[in-house]
Amino acid sequence: VQLQASGGGLVQAGGSLRLSCVASCAAPGYIFSIDTMGWYRQAPGKERELVATITSDAHTNYIDSVKGRFTISRDDGKSSVYLQMNSLKPGDTAVYYCNADRIGCGQKLRYYYDVWGQGTQVTVSS
Repeated sequence: VQLQASGGGLVQAGGSLRLSCVASCAAPGYIFSIDTMGWYRQAPGKERELVATITSDAHTNYIDSVKGRFTISRDDGKSSVYLQMNSLKPGDTAVYYCNADRIGCGQKLRYYYDVWGQGTQVTVSS
């Protein structure tokens, strides 16, 4: 099982980026469930922090510093989670990681826990 993140880049302050993360199971498996998904970030010299989460029934949660600017969403048909980031600030500069707390893969109906993507760099210039 893996999570593949994309969409990072360099943007000026006030700009926007949309991060995407897609889950997949090793062939010939298929995904039959994904529980809570989230985005985390880690800035240089700082600890990784939670940015936003979305549950399987689409309940969302955000850290205070991104409320009103970032929107997390998911598309279970595409096994994907997204993070729309608007009004970006230099303080948002970090490597962003997606996470799923549990993914269920067929054909063996196996669950995988605390799955992480590889990270995508977001750099906001002032």
